[in-house]
Amino acid sequence: MKTIAIARRALVCFTLAVMSARSAPERPVIYQLFVRTFGNANETRKQNGTLAENGCGKFSDIGVKAIGEIRKMGFTHVWLTGVLEQASGTAYPNRPADDPNILKGIAGSPYAIKDYFDVCPDYAVDPNTRIDEFKALLARCEKGGLKVIIDFVPNHVARSYASDVKPSLSFGEGDDRAAFFSRDNHFYYLRRSDPGEGPPLKLPTAGKPGCNGLFAPETEYGRVTGNNVVSWSPGNGDWYETVKLNYGHDFTSGRDTSSLPGPDAEPTTVPKTWRTMDEIIRYWQEMGVDGFRVDMAHMVPMPFWKWMVKRAHDRKGDVFFMAEAYDNDPAKLTEGHVLDELLKAGFDAVYDDPVYDVLEGLYDSGKWANDLDALTFTSDRFHQSLRYAENHDEVRLANPQHWGGLGMKVGRPVSAVLFAMGKGPVMLYNGQEVGEPAIGSEGFGGDDGRSSIFDYGSMPEFNKWTNRGKFDGGRLSPEQKELRAWYAELLGELKNPAFTKGEFYGLNHANNSNPAFGRIHGETASGHWLYAFLRRDPESKQAYLVVANFHGSESLKGVRLKIPDDARKWLMRESQDDWVFDSRFHSDWTGLIKAPELSSEGLLLPELAPCSAWLIEIR
Repeated sequence: MKTIAIARRALVCFTLAVMSARSAPERPVIYQLFVRTFGNANETRKQNGTLAENGCGKFSDIGVKAIGEIRKMGFTHVWLTGVLEQASGTAYPNRPADDPNILKGIAGSPYAIKDYFDVCPDYAVDPNTRIDEFKALLARCEKGGLKVIIDFVPNHVARSYASDVKPSLSFGEGDDRAAFFSRDNHFYYLRRSDPGEGPPLKLPTAGKPGCNGLFAPETEYGRVTGNNVVSWSPGNGDWYETVKLNYGHDFTSGRDTSSLPGPDAEPTTVPKTWRTMDEIIRYWQEMGVDGFRVDMAHMVPMPFWKWMVKRAHDRKGDVFFMAEAYDNDPAKLTEGHVLDELLKAGFDAVYDDPVYDVLEGLYDSGKWANDLDALTFTSDRFHQSLRYAENHDEVRLANPQHWGGLGMKVGRPVSAVLFAMGKGPVMLYNGQEVGEPAIGSEGFGGDDGRSSIFDYGSMPEFNKWTNRGKFDGGRLSPEQKELRAWYAELLGELKNPAFTKGEFYGLNHANNSNPAFGRIHGETASGHWLYAFLRRDPESKQAYLVVANFHGSESLKGVRLKIPDDARKWLMRESQDDWVFDSRFHSDWTGLIKAPELSSEGLLLPELAPCSAWLIEIR
């Protein structure tokens, strides 16, 4: 879109969003650390290689030095991704390998949980002491000043789920398999009349090495897949390795979950899955885990979240919940905007996938920077959104097949805008800070631009920073060192009150018709590659201008940014004297302009290099 036509913008030219009353004392700055690859110094990287061939990261790799470097970079939280025990092709004493028919990759998906009360034995030096080794990691993180987040995967579990830590709390125990849906069943069971020609369950793995498409326990009965497929023959694109959990609502009947219990219901009165999940959260809270990243939270009924999050907060007031959720998913269990509903249910933050999609679309699907404007009018959600430029589900910024093939530099304007626009949590994925490109196929996922979560391996460029366990960046190129330092500087600057407590005022709408606002190649409207906004904190009166040039090869010269009179009032700076603009980030530029000229001639900005971002304090 070249312009954003929103009627309300004619009357309101800024977004004023108020944070929820319950907020963390420190803005969460989250480092997503995938344990399997983070500390793995093995550089064999054989496609479809085993653990013995390709190695695996350990809890012990995340030592005092690594934690110190993460904290030094500005992070407050570490999300230890993939910690819970998952279905896997690797065998251990008293723990046989899982059937390859129900696996994605030899290592297995970290989102096909096999025991919610255990951790992955791959990550332990001694698999028999894996819980103790994880507890030691928790203690190191606490001592090093990092709060720990782990995954919570409430919608589905591995087909082979069986808890040996707490057998009495295993999902499926006591279920009535004759019923598709029963309030106190853990699973949904297929009927002979359902699509797929009846039993046995036929998986799309037939013909793959070691596979016949059958899973022995589900020859006489079958269960619905994690992505709600009611079929005896799920497809290759389905979450066939997982089974859907039942929260007392028949998802085939629609989205109305109002009949479910309320937030103050006694445990004895709620569906069985609610009680089991509450015990799981309690278990990890008591161990010292500080928060949870909740997978596909929109597929679980909102009444459950209101009940469960409340109970978790009753146990520990500052427990942190962030939700992966997508409002455009037909599987969501609410008629309202699911991100808003999750915040109402008690979540601290929700994924900002819409803003991420616009920024990726700048390079891959013809979006304009102006398209961000519509997403700044989202009330409380705007400042409670978790913003990221990478995570394990998304393609790498530096991958040559994506993000315009621009390489690691594209992360600068993208991350600066994402991280600076709101006061909610921000997140960086391990490897992003050194331009990990995820080139080639590691195994199950193929060459898809992502660092595989299904296979054993290591990250080639990230290994140059970990440097065989030294965690000193000793093998990084100068460009990679500069990028990592840039991210650290950005995170440091974003600790200022204007960003942690301040409000947002977008400036693109005031410059759409301004020909000096970054137009190139005969464009007749502005705001394609250039984005600008203000942040200000009323209490400290600190104010910043943020400007980003998203273009990969064009420098923007002679840019004049108009700041309308309403913005001056919003900034609480109505003086007619000179205004000073002082770059505080990656530059020593200073601009000077008389107040009346801001809305007429506009502030003359310095040359904006390709893929650059500026954080400029307004004095």
